[in-house]
Amino acid sequence: MNKLLQRTAVLCGVLVLALLARATWLQLVQADALADDPRNRRVQIAAFAQPRGDIVVDGTLITASRKIPGSDLAYQRVYRDGPMYAPVTGYLSHAQGATFLEGVHGDLLSGEDVRLTKNPLDTLTGRKPRGGDVVATINPAARKAAYQGLTDLGAKGAVVALDPRTGKILAMTSAPSYDPSDFAGLSAEEGKAFTKLTDDKDKPLSNRAIRETYPPGSTFKILTAAAALEHGTVNGIDRPLGIRAPYRLPQSSTEIGSVVPDAQCNGVSLKTALQWSCNNVFLDSAWKTGADKMRETAEKFGFNAEQFTPVRAAASSYPRDLDSPQTALTGMGQGSLTSTPLQMAMVTAGVANDGKVMKPYLVDELRGHRLETIEKSAPEVLNQAVSETTARQVQEMMEFTVTDGTADKARIPGVTVGGKPGTAQRGANVRDERPYAWFVAYAKQTDGSSPVAVAVFVDPEDMDISRSEMAGGRLGAPIAKSVIQAVLDR
Repeated sequence: MNKLLQRTAVLCGVLVLALLARATWLQLVQADALADDPRNRRVQIAAFAQPRGDIVVDGTLITASRKIPGSDLAYQRVYRDGPMYAPVTGYLSHAQGATFLEGVHGDLLSGEDVRLTKNPLDTLTGRKPRGGDVVATINPAARKAAYQGLTDLGAKGAVVALDPRTGKILAMTSAPSYDPSDFAGLSAEEGKAFTKLTDDKDKPLSNRAIRETYPPGSTFKILTAAAALEHGTVNGIDRPLGIRAPYRLPQSSTEIGSVVPDAQCNGVSLKTALQWSCNNVFLDSAWKTGADKMRETAEKFGFNAEQFTPVRAAASSYPRDLDSPQTALTGMGQGSLTSTPLQMAMVTAGVANDGKVMKPYLVDELRGHRLETIEKSAPEVLNQAVSETTARQVQEMMEFTVTDGTADKARIPGVTVGGKPGTAQRGANVRDERPYAWFVAYAKQTDGSSPVAVAVFVDPEDMDISRSEMAGGRLGAPIAKSVIQAVLDR
């Protein structure tokens, strides 16, 4: 063999080895990165090549897959009652990706989940199984009452309802909302629809129920009362405490009054203080309990930790390193304290459940396309936040606040309801800012158990109402009442 042929053979051998090495590198090392590359159209084509599994509420499909003629992306997502369910479903879009349940359980819905059963033909052909379904915990009547309550007000806000006994999320609503069907595809019109939503100053794409935090105002007083009773700062709810109103913050010349006349709050008991939302008692109780013990109790209720439902919820904050005035201000839900509506629903549910806080969850079951159960959720205790004795004392106070105090608009004939309204200031110059309105409540059954606890948050910034009407008892209580009634009726 002459040298030219030898060299040609060696070169060809080297090229073949290089090709094999490159192919091996692509398959073993770069495969995942290439598959996840957003420029890889084949992955997107495969993802939308067949109908997707569905999200189910109370036996009804609230999603569907629509065939798109003449497109290499064969199917597109559509949503039933999209604006009402968007805070639960999120969206699935050819252009924008997936969020919330559509994203968290994307593998199951698309058929990629390894737990889905293939039939023998699928195994031979390499075809992936049909997508499975996600069964949500939502109570449709409670969800409708929550959404309608906010939209009838024309307000920005959120509502979260929980089953205190299990942690099931019965309703989760955010307003204003959006219809995920409007931008599920790739058309220019759908692109414009999404851009319009992202540019909207009212942030309809933002889930205010779990992703935004706000000062909780006077609704936090139920946690302050629980901490003060649990740690022995206050002994008994009926004993007059002799705390002066207006209240001078420790180490400060600043005095803070209440909405009701100061004479009505001067020297009163913890029970009367919650009845009329007297700031002096809760400022003093938080200061005397101390920042560390207040934070400890708050964290047992879920503060300072993200919650996964499985959709991630932002952490509510009870800060560290508070001085005495700052600690006192947290007692009335102000200062640097922040909370999601989900978190205040958890606090209310924990009190209603005799101090036991259950982990909130949004998915009841994952199942295959043959309706076989793949995964079933079970109630899980998050913490015993306070003792049963403490919780029942706070329940007595909240129920008295409904029958004889500022939460009277949540009364339901023949039903034991506990509640607490709240108004929370925002911004440094509070005189120029419209306050947030809150309301938290629960209902009891005849056996003493509670099937529903609810937190309502309303931002009246753009509402055409007077400042005096921007109170949790006026704006939030009717919504909470309708949600509770929907759960009880069902």
